[in-house]
Parts: sequence; C-alpha cells; structure tokens
Amino acid sequence: MSDTVLLDESNTPLDLRLSEAELEATREHVIDFVADQVESAGLDGAVLGLSGGIDSTTVAYIAAEALGADAVHGLVMPGEVNTEGNMSDAERVAEDLGIEYDVVGIESIAETFYEAFPAATEDRMAKGNVRVRVRGVLNYFVANAEDKLVLGTGNRSEALVGYFTKYGDGAVDCHPIGNLYKQQVRQLADFVGVPRDLVMKTPSAEMWEGQTDEEELGLTYDTLDAILALHVDGPLSTSATVEHLGVPESAVERVEELYEVSKHKRSMPPAPDELRL
Repeated sequence: MSDTVLLDESNTPLDLRLSEAELEATREHVIDFVADQVESAGLDGAVLGLSGGIDSTTVAYIAAEALGADAVHGLVMPGEVNTEGNMSDAERVAEDLGIEYDVVGIESIAETFYEAFPAATEDRMAKGNVRVRVRGVLNYFVANAEDKLVLGTGNRSEALVGYFTKYGDGAVDCHPIGNLYKQQVRQLADFVGVPRDLVMKTPSAEMWEGQTDEEELGLTYDTLDAILALHVDGPLSTSATVEHLGVPESAVERVEELYEVSKHKRSMPPAPDELRL
C-alpha cells in the first residue's frame, strides 16, 4: 500500500476524504463485496474492461486482491479515438497485477453499426455510445464463456448524474466502487497502491477525440462531489449549498438537472402498473 494515504484536497470546495481507519475499512468492505458477489453467483472469477483510468484501475487492484490474480481477466478495448498512452496504461495495470488480459480492437465492430445506419453517424454522442456498448457486449461474451462476473467501474458521482452509457459501461453485474465519490476513489486508489501518475490522471471516457469528463460535465469532479454530497445526497437547499461552497448557483442547477434527467438510467425500465381485472 502507498505510504501517502491522504491526498492533498485542500483546494476543493468540500473535503470528503476518509481517515486512514475509514480507508482500511472501505478497502476491506469492497474486497469482501467483490468476493461475495462472485461466490454467491457460483462463478469462477471476474472480467472487467481496463481503460487506463483511475476507476477501472482501482477496481482491478481490488479484484486481484479479492479473488486472486488468476481469477481476474482484463479486456483492453481500444477504438480509433483512444490514445496510445491510455491503452499502454491499461496494459501496464494488468501486467503489474499479473492478471490475464487481452487487447481487442473495437473499431471494426463499431463500423458495422455505422455502416448499417449511416445517418446516425452525424451524431457524435450516438457514435461514442456505440463504442461503449460494444465494449459491454465483449465483457459479457468473455464472462459467459469463462463463467465469470462482469465488474463495473463506475463511481457514485458519475452514477448520480448519469455520466455513463445505458447498456454500455452501465451494463455490469455489480459496481465495487459505486458508493464512493470521485474524490474518495482517488484516495482509495492511492491507498491500495495504484501508481500516483494514474491516481492523478485527467479523467476521460475517450468517447471522441480530445474529450475530457470535466469539460463534458461542465464542472470539476471536486465541485460535482461537493454539490452531490451537500445538496443531492444531503439536506442543504440550493441557496445554502451556494453559500456554503462558494460556487455559482448555475453549478448547483447544472447538477440538479443532470440528476433529474438521468433518473431512468438508475432504474429498471418502466412497465405499466398491474391491471386488476
């Protein structure tokens, strides 16, 4: 584990850092969760996509400790918009942990979708979501063939604002770090020994060239975490949140909007109420 367990978050709007004791408890809790999910499903291990980012890297470290490296299979799935550095980081994570991994290019698969309905390719988001959903299908293809569970890599911050692709990276069997804000994921990553350059790496889903998560969200993760903790998860009103954090009201309204419009992503698809005849 890293000797430095408390990252410097002194400039963030709200300090959500865990104490060292809380970090150890969180680490053990997440490890037990992964082990229990695999055991209760009667499966032989876990599959996860490796992007080179902090979330998938942290889950990979947790999974290797929970299940043993031999029971974890990582998939590195580059598309044409993915940077070589991120893919190299993903392979480095697998090699550092000693887990099996495969590199599977997804662009030729995605192209079959684009060719089938070329009019939709004018929509950059639609094209990006195809790539994410292809990765989800590949995760389950390998998991089914190997009797393994698919591990998600989403965190609480992204789940609450719908920053994931429905039936893409949201199509998983469980989310080991789904209860942690992004700030806490960084801290846990550091605690379990993730290399510091990956801990502090700029987050990007790489759905298109040059994309970064914070630019697309319209605010930093630290600001997002703070508003979620105090206003969405917490009791403070919009005005109280603005006053407490010193952020513009538009930032709180932005998070409120993202939370409301993404509710469908966090629920089972709706069906009509039971009709009593």
